[in-house]
Amino acid sequence: MSFTISMTEAELIQACLQNDRLAQKNLYDRYKKAMYTVAYRMTGDFDAANDVLQEAFIKVFRALPKFRKESTLGAWIKTIVVRTALSRLRKAKPIESLEEHHTAGLIQWEQPLDVEYLEKAIQALPAGYRAVFVLIEVEGYAHKEVAEMLNISVGTSKSQLFYAKKKLRAMLEDFGYER
Repeated sequence: MSFTISMTEAELIQACLQNDRLAQKNLYDRYKKAMYTVAYRMTGDFDAANDVLQEAFIKVFRALPKFRKESTLGAWIKTIVVRTALSRLRKAKPIESLEEHHTAGLIQWEQPLDVEYLEKAIQALPAGYRAVFVLIEVEGYAHKEVAEMLNISVGTSKSQLFYAKKKLRAMLEDFGYER
C-alpha cells in the first residue's frame, strides 16, 4: 500500500499490521500529542508521561492485530495510555482507599478560571485524587469504569472525586479565585 498522510483509519491500521514503518510513524504522529496530554494529566510528571507514552505505543503496536474496531482507534489507544499510566501510578504509590460515599456539586466561580492555575492545581492533587478527577472530569469516564480501571469500589471513586474537588476548590481559592 502506498503511504500518504491522508490514509483513512482502516488503511492506516492495515498498513501498520503489514509492518509499514511510515504508517506506524504516521499513527504515532496522529495520536502522540493527545495521548501525551492524557499521560501527563494522569502522572503529573513530564518524564513519567514520556515513559507512559512510549510504553503505551509499544503496547498499541503489539496489540493492534487484536483491535476489534468496537470503538475508534483513538479511543482504543487512549484506553491503553490510561491503563499504562495507572499501572505506573500503582507501582509508584498505591491509590488511597476512601470508602466514604460523597457527592460533589458543581463549583461556581465569580470570575473565569485561568487554565494555567487550574492545570497547576490538578497536578498538585495526590495521585489517587488526580487519577480519579482526570478520568471522570477530563476524560469523561463513569465511576463504574474508573472503579474497574483502578481496582477500587464505585464508592471509593466517588469519594476520591469528592475530595479531589474539595482540595481543588481550596487550592484555587488560595490562588485568589473565589466562589
